[in-house]
Amino acid sequence: MLMLALALAAISSDPDYRQDANWLCRPGRQDACTQDLTATVIAADGTPTIEKFEAAKNPKFDCFYVYPTVSLDPTPNSDLRAGPEENRVIQFQAARFGAKCRVFAPIYRQVTLTALRALMTGQTPAVDREMAYRDVEAAWNDYLARDNNGRGVVLIGHSQGASLLAKLLGKAIEGKPAQKQLISAMLIGTTVPVPEGKDIGGLYQTISLCRDETQTGCIVSFASFRADSPPPADSRFGKGDRPGVEAACTNPAALRGGSAVTRNYLVTSGSLLGADQAPRWTSDGKPVTTPFVRAPGLLSAECVRKDGFNYLAVTTHANPADPRIDDIGGDVRVGPTVLAGWGLHLIDMNVVQGDLIALAEKQAGAWAARH
Repeated sequence: MLMLALALAAISSDPDYRQDANWLCRPGRQDACTQDLTATVIAADGTPTIEKFEAAKNPKFDCFYVYPTVSLDPTPNSDLRAGPEENRVIQFQAARFGAKCRVFAPIYRQVTLTALRALMTGQTPAVDREMAYRDVEAAWNDYLARDNNGRGVVLIGHSQGASLLAKLLGKAIEGKPAQKQLISAMLIGTTVPVPEGKDIGGLYQTISLCRDETQTGCIVSFASFRADSPPPADSRFGKGDRPGVEAACTNPAALRGGSAVTRNYLVTSGSLLGADQAPRWTSDGKPVTTPFVRAPGLLSAECVRKDGFNYLAVTTHANPADPRIDDIGGDVRVGPTVLAGWGLHLIDMNVVQGDLIALAEKQAGAWAARH
């Protein structure tokens, strides 16, 4: 009881984002964004090569990242002490953007994974979603006041983080001076509603979906599913929230539409939900010792409208005859059961991470040219 009381007391105090301890990532220091990002590139013939990560020495734009539901704290909302799960998700999703931009990632009192699991089993934990949003908005305001200095910024979020950034976009950015600084908003693994077949409307009046690499001030959003396992009728992703509205789908590998091979960075062990058994990546079973694997040509993606859903369909170009293993993982499971309605939620960003980073760089260049 004492530990729970202390945890609740820690949650009740609003964070001061002028204190750098309330940030997982800030430029110019050793923190969650300076973890090992080395990748093993595995060719179709099984040949491995090592790809070192190089952080940008003088990045010209910023990235503001809000992480998804990962906290294992026992309370409905998390505290402000980063655990292994917060640091892990930074490594999996955000840190690689440091190849092109300065990365800012606040700790926030999110609705916890503990609470999410309780909600999924019919329980009613006392979650405070406004607390989570209040923290993200406070961190954003601190970033603008202390760090922005007129620089362009890409918003990046996944799942709960993306939904909070979607709210921030409507409440604190659209129609405000900060909209001028918006390079793009990458709102991944959440639903951004737009009128069916349209790129604008639904949530925002002046912020469109991105349909070109040089378009700025726009939104990239999708939920990914295996092409051979589309969203079931009860899926929580890829569907509009009311008649006449659909979920946005913008393929970062092919914004203008169609299918394209993706630049994937898949994690070699663990997932957003914790420690998993390390997969084999070649048929000889040799271990991969780097945190990431890149498998050129293995995956392609295309936005698909089907049965009332609009989602990113990911195709694995499997070849059982070659020595590269073709199973990419990423499914949400309860024991041996795959929860098909979640699709590839755990690796939404990883299947196209190289594409997201390259897109951010191109959009930042276009933004700079206009400013």
